Amino acid sequence: MKDMSAVRPLTIEDFERLPAELSHQSLRDELITMLLPYVTKHELGRVICGQDYDFGGNALGPDLSFFGREKLRLCEGKLRVQRFVPDLAIEIVSENDTFARLMKKADLYRKCGTKEAWILDAETRTTFLFSEERDAILDENQPFQSSLIPGFSVRIGDLFDRL
Repeated sequence: MKDMSAVRPLTIEDFERLPAELSHQSLRDELITMLLPYVTKHELGRVICGQDYDFGGNALGPDLSFFGREKLRLCEGKLRVQRFVPDLAIEIVSENDTFARLMKKADLYRKCGTKEAWILDAETRTTFLFSEERDAILDENQPFQSSLIPGFSVRIGDLFDRL
């Protein structure tokens, strides 16, 4: 049995020294709060946070993902890693991310069949979009919208303003 006397709980000061994740989590939560009811109401598919998928043999879980109705039958609730890729993958920049790492993830998502990959950076208020239709760098005055979720649109700056 392991000696637990050597383990001490983290203090508030210990937690404060950890990388900040609040804006990352808040932005993810805002997106899920907006997208989930819309997707459900219009029966467009499913929106999930933190679900792992099989990206070419690599288990990766975008911060938020969406897949359409046609993939609902592929979703196996008992599996930790779904054996398909989402139609849309969203990554939210956190303090411990590097630009190169996120770009590689978005590239892998697209190469494995994800139709759209979004990277949202609250610090610079910039969004990167990689899709079948276009690759773009969007500023806060442009809309977060996808042809995969018809009719849904929100100004990118309005998302960041909620943090």
